[in-house]
Amino acid sequence: MNGKQRVLAALAHREGDRVPTGENDIDYVLVEKLLGRETLYNARWKERQALWNNRRDEIAADYGRTLVDVARQLEWDYVRVPTLPKAGEYHHPVMTGPYAWLDAKGRELHYSPEVGNIATYVDNRAMTIDDLPDPDEPVIVDPSELEAVRYVVAELGESHFVIGRSPVDGTLPYQETVGMEEFLVRMITEPEFVRRAILAYTNRSLAYIRALLAAGCDAVMTTDDYSGNQGPFMGPQRFREFIQPAIRRQVETAHASGGYFIKHTDGNVWAILDDLIATGIDGWHGIQPNIGMDLGKLKERYGEQICFFGGINCETLVVGTPEQAQAEVRYAIQQAGAGGGLVIATGNVLQPGVQLANYLAARQATRQYGSYPIALG
Repeated sequence: MNGKQRVLAALAHREGDRVPTGENDIDYVLVEKLLGRETLYNARWKERQALWNNRRDEIAADYGRTLVDVARQLEWDYVRVPTLPKAGEYHHPVMTGPYAWLDAKGRELHYSPEVGNIATYVDNRAMTIDDLPDPDEPVIVDPSELEAVRYVVAELGESHFVIGRSPVDGTLPYQETVGMEEFLVRMITEPEFVRRAILAYTNRSLAYIRALLAAGCDAVMTTDDYSGNQGPFMGPQRFREFIQPAIRRQVETAHASGGYFIKHTDGNVWAILDDLIATGIDGWHGIQPNIGMDLGKLKERYGEQICFFGGINCETLVVGTPEQAQAEVRYAIQQAGAGGGLVIATGNVLQPGVQLANYLAARQATRQYGSYPIALG
């Protein structure tokens, strides 16, 4: 079997020749160690500076080539591909600090170079419902945003399961609006603001879901998180009221477009997991065993309803040992691999600080313990 066939078997709750594996993302430091060359792929501040220096086309070419090379080097069965900044000219913004700047609308963003390529808006709590995008405004996906997707599909589409990452999720759009705390407060004080924001940004995600699947992806993943390590950010009732209908629309759009829908949300999601699975998602990524999301318990309760993407704690790959990484993979496979429905992956991404030796040990363990039928001893 090839990688695509293995993941399709897992999604269908069938046993292939072995448990499939892959990752959502990999930090550029690991890429450069693996491939022995410099890269702008997922290169944090270096990549952002390159974009502002009008090197967007170099970034686009590097993303496609690097994802293909890494997927082949690590023998992944699935690979996730993001969209890109659309083609055009980019210039340095007005900087307000070493890692802070103003966007085109004058809103300030702060960047944390240690944790990945993440920029967040500062204080935007003055936003009103009239400042939100028009939910009925047509969303046009520029073809240049899909350049890496088309490259990866052309190179790996026959052999690998290709997941497109939508650049907007929309089901919990706090980053695009007023920040997490204020957005959650407005679920109580201004529910119409929340409904309109979710509608507007989810509509944008639907356009990307259609475009990614039309470009040849097998599935689409969205990435808004709904929980921290202690539990969901909102109660189950508010999840059902505001979030669940939006996810269901995404699932229906993906299925109508001939693809699968995989939801990423990490944290402790036990309190909302019934409602999340009820949306019809095909797979769930973001499983963190070390905070109580045990794959044995998950398999027992939901094993016939959903495909799990997970098994490896990110922390283990950063501060653990190769033996600990192997043990986590072995446990995941023995607890949740039988009958299909499992894809081995980290709970998030191969983030900054991951020790390459630990991840390579996890890959070796997937090969060693993941052959069907699973040895449960």
